[in-house]
Amino acid sequence: MGDRDWVDPTVDDPLVASLSEGVGGPVGSRAAGHPWWTPIRVLLALTAVCMALGMVQKGNCYEDTWQNGQARYTHMCYSDLPYLYTGRGFAELNWPYSDDAQVRDRFEVMEYPVGISYWAWGTAWVTHWLNGSPDLESRYGASTDDVGARPDVHREMRIFVIVNALGFAVLALLCTWLLAGVNPRRPWDAAAFALSPALLLTGLVNWDLLAVVFVAGALWAWSRDRPLLTGILIGLGTATKLYPLFLLGGVLVICLRQRRYRPFGLAALGAAGAWLVANLPALLSGPSEWKVFWTFNSDRGADLGSIWLVVQQALDTTPDPFFFDPHTINVVSWLFFGLWCLGVAALGLTSPANPRLAQLGFLIVAGFLLINKVYSPQYVLWLLPLAVLARPRWRDLLIWQAGEILYFASVWWYLGGYLAPAAGGDAGFYWAATLIRIAAELYLVIMVARDIWDPRRDPVREMSYATTTRSKAVAV
Repeated sequence: MGDRDWVDPTVDDPLVASLSEGVGGPVGSRAAGHPWWTPIRVLLALTAVCMALGMVQKGNCYEDTWQNGQARYTHMCYSDLPYLYTGRGFAELNWPYSDDAQVRDRFEVMEYPVGISYWAWGTAWVTHWLNGSPDLESRYGASTDDVGARPDVHREMRIFVIVNALGFAVLALLCTWLLAGVNPRRPWDAAAFALSPALLLTGLVNWDLLAVVFVAGALWAWSRDRPLLTGILIGLGTATKLYPLFLLGGVLVICLRQRRYRPFGLAALGAAGAWLVANLPALLSGPSEWKVFWTFNSDRGADLGSIWLVVQQALDTTPDPFFFDPHTINVVSWLFFGLWCLGVAALGLTSPANPRLAQLGFLIVAGFLLINKVYSPQYVLWLLPLAVLARPRWRDLLIWQAGEILYFASVWWYLGGYLAPAAGGDAGFYWAATLIRIAAELYLVIMVARDIWDPRRDPVREMSYATTTRSKAVAV
């Protein structure tokens, strides 16, 4: 890529262009910068700053090792990592899929897919190495089963969080690099990922960034016309979180439009093979423990963030024996999601131009989240790499993330009891925040769907359309 051979956001994005007036206006043809600070290096630096601020945001909880029950809500610094370090046996370096009776009597099975379990187990080993490998046997004879309450384990818990946070920072940097390379002429689109408020606030809540990097990698591989690698990354992502599997639906629509069936076959084969290989160690060592992820998610009822919980609480019902029981929610959710996927497929197959994988992937994953029975705050990360490429417009992305930030704040205050009425019950403000979050996501869904239906509105295509129009005018 030659000097300045890329689309500059101060020229391309109306919001960025207007904001640039305060520092001299949009970049002109004579603009110059330091040759070392290429777009990629600037983006990586911005990502590093964002992740560092995310670590600072968790500082209040880190100081007391997440032992202050209310601080995690008042300061919105909750993280699953320290609790699962002790609650799932990682403090004892137990293999997450061990079928040892002593281990299973003391610790619950890890309820996440194997990719997350492997990562947590590996970072637990790094934690012990950094902490000097304390005596594990003494913990089995502890007077309390709550290992997390033991002061001698608190140092380990903090180290475990640091190790994971540094690992997440590396993953975020890799995500930025991959997203910037999907469209070489538009590396700055990745800035919306690098500077995302959602990334800052939710990056350390759980291990979701592990799946995000596989999604970013799949988008990059597909842009390089490498369908087998695309499938492998989708398969590894699915072994980490279920949702990367939905990218295969977008690949299928694109291949059907182009009548290129071999790339889809390679992608599907690569995904299936990678998923199987990733799951084999867990499946062979503890098949019952491996199944926990599937049974746990099948049996759970309406949970935080979902439209199901809002309706259930607003109607003042306990889990209804029919409509709100887990089986009914599962059936209705999957039926809705199936219809949503058919709608996305119809849109993609009938649009005037070939839709982009990021657009189709965003629409499919958004539909899954909108009707899912749990919508945790960090699930915004699932959409983030897809959204910044599907609709690279700061105004629309900030509107969407404003809804996510409102929900992020409200869910912690709700769990801390600060939104509940004095007489008890559930807070209407929390329901409103959930609905606003859904509305903000639907807004971005509409914008992406409009871009697919009318490619002239797609920021990635509009310049090429304008060039084509000018060429036709000259020819006439």
